[in-house]
Amino acid sequence: MPTIIYVLAFAIFSMTTSEFMVAGMMPELAEAFSVSISSIGFLITAFAASMVLGGPVLTAILLKIRSKQAMLVLIIVFFIGQTLGALAWNYEVMMVARIITGTASSATFGIAISLSASLVGSELRGRAVSVVLAGLMISMVLGLPLTTFISQELGWRMSFWAVALLVFVAGIIILWKLPSYPAPGTIQFMKELEPFRNRHLWAAYVTSTLIIGGTFAGFSFFTPIFTDISGFSESSVPLLLSLYGGATVIGNILIGRYADRFTMRILFLGLMILFTAMMLFAIGAETKWIAIIAILLIGLTGVSLNPAMATRVMKTAGSGTMINTVHSSFITLGVVIGSSLGGVAISGGYGLHSPLWIGAILAALGLLSLLPYFKLQVAETKRQ
Repeated sequence: MPTIIYVLAFAIFSMTTSEFMVAGMMPELAEAFSVSISSIGFLITAFAASMVLGGPVLTAILLKIRSKQAMLVLIIVFFIGQTLGALAWNYEVMMVARIITGTASSATFGIAISLSASLVGSELRGRAVSVVLAGLMISMVLGLPLTTFISQELGWRMSFWAVALLVFVAGIIILWKLPSYPAPGTIQFMKELEPFRNRHLWAAYVTSTLIIGGTFAGFSFFTPIFTDISGFSESSVPLLLSLYGGATVIGNILIGRYADRFTMRILFLGLMILFTAMMLFAIGAETKWIAIIAILLIGLTGVSLNPAMATRVMKTAGSGTMINTVHSSFITLGVVIGSSLGGVAISGGYGLHSPLWIGAILAALGLLSLLPYFKLQVAETKRQ
């Protein structure tokens, strides 16, 4: 793989560490801002919502300039938002910080995935995307547990400053290593919009939304579930999150290796496992070993299905930046739906088990969303 793909992975690692870090410090943030745990869950929702709404708009603005300059602009915007989060003096300021960082993150995903796909042959797109998205998975293995540990030992503000430093370093490496590719121009910008007429593209977007929605319904509340239901100590939470993150890395590697050849089969099997794991966790959350098995299975599927989801989109409509940014928006719409439904269920008095049941329901809907594709395949086979 070209070196620049690994540079892009580091940028994604830096930004997604910021996205997920709130999940590991929910009690600390709730105490600092005098709000409920469910309100802190909405900070995850805010990040995701800004990715959904702001990312495509920012991408459209940046499409006419060189990819390197666009990436540097996004790094600067993200750094400003992360710094504001570190300085946040109340809940409202933290919410603004999450909106800024979420908007920049979405556009970065679109550009990074498109660049990685354009640097390799079509038969290696899934693997190239999996390398970039390894930054996402490693953020769960290293970034999330480390920021959780820093928050517990040195305070949550120090965690935000640490991530701001990561983003700054990513910007320096991009300035140094990323070639300055030509700007696409107006004609190519219009071509970016043509694939959105393809209904199969929208079907792929819906499946991706449901996969991530199901995952984040549970993941957004893993920390309080671990401590309040499963009976783990707060000090063991970073280790548990590391186990989950390690599973996502393994899942990403395996799925990235086979995503180009077995795209739809991987999505179907992954959703089956995700559904089963969420059901298992909801039923047996009070038992520690069941909780551990469940989070490992969720890690092996869930967000690890991203290479297969991205490959399906690119097989359907090409590897344009706008296509991938909108896909990123739909993925994060899943985060919005999952974390919001989980927060609403908890606020409604249904307890910490409820996000896991919601995750199972969304995974089941994801399976149903694949049925039209498989019915079409069966019909085509019969005609042959």
